[in-house]
Amino acid sequence: MKTKKSALGRGLNAILESPETDITSTDISGNYVVGAIANIPLEKIESNPFQPRNQFEEESLNDLAKSIKEQGIIQPITVRKLGYDKYQLISGERRYKAAKIVGLDAIPTFIRVANDHQMLEMALIENIHREDLNSLDIAISYQRLIEECKITQEELSDRIGKGRTTIANYIRLLKLPPEIQKAVKEEKISMGHARAIINIENVEIQIQILSAIISKNLSVRDVERIVKDLSKEQKPIVKKHTDPLPEKYSLIKNELSEQLGTKVEIRKNTKGKGSIVIPFKSDKEFEKIVSILEK
Repeated sequence: MKTKKSALGRGLNAILESPETDITSTDISGNYVVGAIANIPLEKIESNPFQPRNQFEEESLNDLAKSIKEQGIIQPITVRKLGYDKYQLISGERRYKAAKIVGLDAIPTFIRVANDHQMLEMALIENIHREDLNSLDIAISYQRLIEECKITQEELSDRIGKGRTTIANYIRLLKLPPEIQKAVKEEKISMGHARAIINIENVEIQIQILSAIISKNLSVRDVERIVKDLSKEQKPIVKKHTDPLPEKYSLIKNELSEQLGTKVEIRKNTKGKGSIVIPFKSDKEFEKIVSILEK
């Protein structure tokens, strides 16, 4: 006998197509059938508490409301059954809000059954694929899917069709200080700007760069150049460790310096290899040193 797998582990499509979430039985209210599309009064539908997007642009909603008024709602929203004649949004928050603006009494609705984990995954994945979701909300959605739905970045990559590097880059935004996260959320700076700033470890410098981006309208390349220059300045100078010269080498160095009339350097490593460096300031001094060495 095969063990029945959890719908959560199979992704959004599997959840929507699963017999566990597509039950064609009569609603306990006697009015609607679970698994069918019906016009449900807006007053009987409540918002999704797992909705990852908490900002809806007024202009965008008004445009959608105008379209709904003229064309109607073409794509039904999706809800889950809560109890007697009560429903909760799974996806379609914008259509739901726009329908309220228009003053509709009811809305075309696809009724399903889903548990809280399924609700969270469906809401997050549905919103991740929206073009108007800002970079920070996408990052938060990715992080919530990983932490609350107990999946890895690799599993998330398979479910949403995004590369692991892309997912990792979004999640890194959540390591930025609140001021920069807010700027990304409000789209005062782009994700490219934020990714460049991440490479600076000093938070105060990160905030200074943020201010410069906004006040001077810096491009992503400008910021990358600033970060690169700062990294060069902050790079520690590594001094090569040299062992002190043995006494016999020091004596020979002093003798050569006195004989040649210039400061001679003898360098030697721990393996016994080394060099003798005799500096000169002019051709005349060079010829003098050579003549002394030839004697």
